[in-house]
Amino acid sequence: MIVSVIIFLLIFGILVTSHEFGHFIIAKTGGIRVKEFFIGMGPTIFKKQKGETLYSIKLLPVGGACVFDGMDPISEEKESFDERAFLNAPVWRRIATLFAGPFANFIIAYILAVILVSFSLWNFPVIHKLTEESAAAEAGMQVGDTIISIDGEKVYNSQEVTLISQFAEGSPMDIVYERDGQKYSTTLQPKYSEKEHRYYMGVYMGEYENIKGFQAFKYAWYEVRFSLKNTYRSLALLIKGKLSADDVSGPVGVVKIVDEVYEETSQYGIPMVILNMLSLTVLLSVNLGVMNLLPFPALDGGRLVFQFIEVIFGKPVPPEKEGYVHMFGMILLIGLMVFVLFNDIMKFTR
Repeated sequence: MIVSVIIFLLIFGILVTSHEFGHFIIAKTGGIRVKEFFIGMGPTIFKKQKGETLYSIKLLPVGGACVFDGMDPISEEKESFDERAFLNAPVWRRIATLFAGPFANFIIAYILAVILVSFSLWNFPVIHKLTEESAAAEAGMQVGDTIISIDGEKVYNSQEVTLISQFAEGSPMDIVYERDGQKYSTTLQPKYSEKEHRYYMGVYMGEYENIKGFQAFKYAWYEVRFSLKNTYRSLALLIKGKLSADDVSGPVGVVKIVDEVYEETSQYGIPMVILNMLSLTVLLSVNLGVMNLLPFPALDGGRLVFQFIEVIFGKPVPPEKEGYVHMFGMILLIGLMVFVLFNDIMKFTR
């Protein structure tokens, strides 16, 4: 578990630092004053003042922030706001600064995906086995067929086939596949498993090959694309109430996931551990980017909503009113974090 905690802290450091650095670098280049750049929450364990910015590391590995001058008009004196304050920057500069954090997460996810794809095998969506009474077999599919698209959505790896199948919830699936260089189309009706309480296509997928040279850049995008689809579709299920609290994890839950991945892969050597941790980091980085773009107060997405209101109507929402909205959102987020933390701890003890 100690090794897993260290790995988690490393992953956390990459994700949060890249996110906040995205905000930081665009703010600095755009002339917005950055008062503090910190990683973690709670008591400060290290700090260093460099120029006008205080850099610090805090005790609890939960979050971080890039604090702009004039970003919190409720607690700051209005008289202190000058042309370098966040509130006084041109609206598109503010939009770029806010968007830069999530965008940095997508960039780091892509860079890590290039490394991951270059040093691991790609799992192509090829059928290598059919189950008994397979829905795919009844639809005319055979071992060796390569699935090209499902319901008009192109697929590039076996995990995408599984993901789309899970979210189809038993509805008929229009599949385009390739056999011996020829394309075919069919409609597959998934079958329900009473034992597993879900629908199945009745296939085992996977044909592993190396991705060579510049092809890694293309397949790295496919890896990030899969993580994006996984994230927003999971969010959709959560909103629909089809996921429980146990399906949501915070830092403690992520440590548990890291520990499980480490235990499962450590027997195959350090390179396998590194590749699996890279895969997890790509998913978490995309997840962090998407979550921060949600239009919820206090998140980057919530702040962006107010900037676009200014673009549309030609004038900003009064800063004090926006500040109170974000304060309320922060209270809700802290409450959610406490709930998720407690739920994660309870899952540990079951």
